[in-house]
Formats: sequence, C-alpha cells, structure tokens
Amino acid sequence: MQSRNYRLLALALLVLAVTTQTRAQSIYTPYAFTNFAGLPGTSGTNDGTGSAAQFNRAFGVVVDSDGNVYVADTFNNTIRKITSAGAVTTLAGSAGPSGTNDGTGSAARFYLPVGVAVDTIGNVYVADSGNDTIRKITSVGAVTTLAGSARQQGTNDGPGSAARFNNPTGVAVDTNGNVYVADSDNDTIRQVTPVGTNWVVTTLAGIAKTPGTKDGTGSAARFNLPKGVAVDRANNLYVADYLNKSIRKVTPSGEVTTLAGNAGLSGSDDGTGSAARFNRPYSVAVDLANNLYVADTYNQTIRKITPGGSVTTLAGSAGLSGSDDGTGSAARFGLPSGVAVNSAGNLYVADTYNYRITKGTPVLQFDIGLGLSISNDFFQMRLIGPSGSNVVVEGSADLAAWTPVQTNTLPPFGLDVSMPLGTDQNQFFRARLAP
Repeated sequence: MQSRNYRLLALALLVLAVTTQTRAQSIYTPYAFTNFAGLPGTSGTNDGTGSAAQFNRAFGVVVDSDGNVYVADTFNNTIRKITSAGAVTTLAGSAGPSGTNDGTGSAARFYLPVGVAVDTIGNVYVADSGNDTIRKITSVGAVTTLAGSARQQGTNDGPGSAARFNNPTGVAVDTNGNVYVADSDNDTIRQVTPVGTNWVVTTLAGIAKTPGTKDGTGSAARFNLPKGVAVDRANNLYVADYLNKSIRKVTPSGEVTTLAGNAGLSGSDDGTGSAARFNRPYSVAVDLANNLYVADTYNQTIRKITPGGSVTTLAGSAGLSGSDDGTGSAARFGLPSGVAVNSAGNLYVADTYNYRITKGTPVLQFDIGLGLSISNDFFQMRLIGPSGSNVVVEGSADLAAWTPVQTNTLPPFGLDVSMPLGTDQNQFFRARLAP
C-alpha cells in the first residue's frame, strides 16, 4: 500500500500540469487568453505581426472559416485582416481620415465602423456607424454601400439608398446571405435582404425610437440600444441588448424572447435565464453547438450562455480592468467590446481600451473537486474541457516515452477516466486535447 500511496502522489503532481479549479466552476470550460495582435497601451495604425501591429479602439471582430480574423478598427476608420498566424494588414479604408467613398483598399473611406460579419465566401459586411450605412467588402478589398445613405439618419425601410439607419453598430449574415443589423439609436433590429441586384431593408423587430424591455413579435417587441447581433445555423438571431443588460433571441419570424439577464438590472452574477446579470453587454457570438459568447463590456468579462440560458463567466473578473494574459479569472480586459468564435472553439476578443485583439483557447483541466483516487487497481480522475473535443490519455513509466492508452470524447459536464494500474513501481498519466 505504501508504494501505491507514493504512486498516487506522483500521479497527482503530474496532473497538476493541467490547470486546477474549484468544484463550483467545474461545469464549464475555462479559456487561456494571450495577446494575439496589437500591444496593450499603445494605439496606432501599423500593420505587422503580433505585438508589432497597432489598433485604435477596435470595437468589432469576426473570424472566417479559414481562420482569418477581421477587425473593425473603429477610431482608425479602417477594416483590418489578421491571418491565423497573427499577421495584420489593412483590408480597406485609410487610417485617420473619415469619409463615405466606395472604392478598393485604401481608396475606400469609413466613419467609425463598429460591427463586422463575414459570409461563407469571404465577403465582409460592415456596420459603418458614423455614416449610418451598411457596407460590403469583397475578399480583394472592394467596398460598396448596400443600404442607407451616408450621414443621413432615419428610420425608413426600403431598397438600397432609400433606407435609413441611425447609428447601426452590430451586423450578422446568415447562410442565405441575409444581413441583420442592430440599428442602435433606432432601438430596432433590421434585415437587409438581397433581391436581384438590390438590397431591401425591413424592420424585423422593435419600433424605431421607442425603447423598452418587452418580449413579443415584430413591432410588439422593444429593445434599448441594441449593440451586437449574431445568427445561428437555423437563422435565429441573438442580440446584445446593451441598456437592457440582457441577451435576447429573435426567431426568423421576428418573435423576441429574453434568453438571459433581467432588463435594467446590472450585475455580474452567473445563473440561468433571468437570474443571470450583465453590465452593458456589447456583442455576442454563436458557435456550432448554439452556445453564445458575450463581451460583457462594463463587467470586463467574457461570458458563455448555453442554449438553455445558463450563464457562466469564462474569463476576466467583474469590475477589474487590466491587460494581463491568463486563464479564467486571471485574465484581464479593458472594456472588451467585440467577440468572435471559430469552429475549434477559440475566442477572439476586441479588447478595445487595450488597443489589441486577444485570443482565448479552451483549456483541458483536472477537476480537483472530485480528487484523485485508486480503487481496485484503477487510477481514477475527472477531466473538464471543451465539449465534443477528443482527449487522449497517455501513460509512461519514466516521463520520457509516452504511450496512448485511451481516447475519449468530452461530454458537456466532464469526463470520468479510469486507468488500469500495472505492476511497475512508477506510473504516470497525462491527458491532452487531440486535433
């Protein structure tokens, strides 16, 4: 038995290489955040790789199927592109001067662009908030105006330049090519639909310039300065309802419900549905499993909402700003405003007041709340990580040569692993996420 006790200690020390956490937090996947592009505390216009690049209060971020990240570099009046390796270039616009021009690359002009979305063939859509227009950028940087008329605020539905917006800030695109807009100062959600060579704007939910908190269908619903929008594969829309401090859901028919939060009540509580609290959430992203990710701006945190409305805090600590890289509550943000998620579950955050884009990677963890145990010559532990990911458990007798022992798929609430013990005095196990 003494040898088994020493063996257990060796196992425990090795498992601690996987970040530990409290039992109360064990039902969600933590994220390790690192600086992806830009340099905290340094604003500017430079293209470059990683921390050599510079941004000026970027508010919007989206990622395409190839891993490229597009950024609405708001105060630079440009749209930037970041490769998966962190190389930043300017896709469209010219840093500094605002304007309304369509054109290609640096010939185009924007005025405080905020929201960005990308379709399946790489076109980027922009909520050009200062111009009160919706713009489109092709993969080669050619910019056109789809709807609205530059610096002409209003509420009108209609085709192309006959439509009017009032400080549009969020934009999303569905698989059919329809564009959805959080028309913030109109307190409405708009839809921009391709009809032949034209784009036609209609109001999906809310009434212009009539803020409120009501759920309901179409014009019976109310929003209060909606900021960010995201759309899932069933064309349901999710809205970061900024001043209502809640996350709303809008069906394709315009039926609005409140998924999480309680209108008008600020806070940072995790919980389900109306028991959760937010503090001016600015944007939202949705993954392939319909989990939502929220940039909870004034809480300085990144939150997650399951399809059932259960809210947890993935990173940051409510009310504490900073620029620290770290895992979970050790990470710090400076009024994060944009969030995006790729197919692997990695998060990208427009960390606005830190002048950077930061990347969050899901972490495999050992659930210390359940402890380690040996029973009937089996070593037992529980692992927590991104649901649906493959986990490889490997064994070794010398910490040099490792042999795969088990491969499992992580369920949503953790994986119980039971490893048979042999006769060797020294046995070690480790676990890793598989590609």
